[in-house]
Amino acid sequence: MKAFAYVNAANEKEAIAALSPSARAGQRDALTAARSGQPSSVPISGGMDLLGLMKDYIVSPDRVVSIKGLDQSIAGADGGLRVGAAAKLADLAEHAQVRKLYPALATAADSVGTPQIRNMGTVGGNIMQRPRCWYFRNEEFNCLKKGGSRCFAVEGENQFHAIFGDGPCHIVHPSSLAVPVIAYGGRFRVAGPNGSRDIDAGEFFQMPNTNLYGESVLQPNEIITHVILPAPGQRSAGYEVRFKQSHDWPLAMASVNLVMSGPTVKSARIVMGAVAPVPWRVPAAERVLAGKTITEAVAVEAATAALAGAKPMSGNAYKIQIAKTAVKRAILKAAGA
Repeated sequence: MKAFAYVNAANEKEAIAALSPSARAGQRDALTAARSGQPSSVPISGGMDLLGLMKDYIVSPDRVVSIKGLDQSIAGADGGLRVGAAAKLADLAEHAQVRKLYPALATAADSVGTPQIRNMGTVGGNIMQRPRCWYFRNEEFNCLKKGGSRCFAVEGENQFHAIFGDGPCHIVHPSSLAVPVIAYGGRFRVAGPNGSRDIDAGEFFQMPNTNLYGESVLQPNEIITHVILPAPGQRSAGYEVRFKQSHDWPLAMASVNLVMSGPTVKSARIVMGAVAPVPWRVPAAERVLAGKTITEAVAVEAATAALAGAKPMSGNAYKIQIAKTAVKRAILKAAGA
């Protein structure tokens, strides 16, 4: 990989300063980045994603800034939960309060990678993963997302690509944690050279037709510092379907968060993962559940509504059925069935 400078930031303030060069250098770096699509400075925590991107020359930064010094705490806050972006996935998966009150989040964290990866990977790193599309990751393909003229998945191998979104880039979002965070109505605290702000998780990720070269609303040199969750609904759960149970990304997943009035669903939030370029919330399925007691028939009806707008590519029509299964089983699991 290309040689780079390494900065070990001790805290958030140092990390922002290291990612944000001086005004004059910043103008020059911004111009260079705009022309090349390459950031001059990038953050690193666990490094599983970034090092792969650098080895494959997807990104070639001049400076890598360690953000391991960011907050790693997991604690209750204002009736909800506040998770530091530098918290390890293993710590999140094993946290007693998370497992009790936010089981969909605990399930997602516990399903990521292998024990070794979960003990190195961080919450922020999982949320900010770049797409795992093999054309994007292969330096031999100058795909649309890297400034090329076409998405090779359209006519190539696309069995793991999107069934929602209509392109022009057919990636699926790779984060396991982002799906339950949106289902719980969470938000992200981000910090950068212009200060900090909170962003609703459901508005954080962007489709390729809005942001072809990125996946989120983050501005240059901004980083996620915390995940903030409100008080959960009374019942929630997640369910994933994988090609293999060992280290793999889901073929389809779903997270469900229910607010109940006795045995009746008062309101619901249902989000699917691995089916679109962003975590895919399905209001039509949520409306099916509202005002009803959950039975298997109701869960099937909601799952069918969730996949009603799917448009599979040539090799991934199978995803419709397994995504339906993920939604149905997540609903039944949340209901205790």
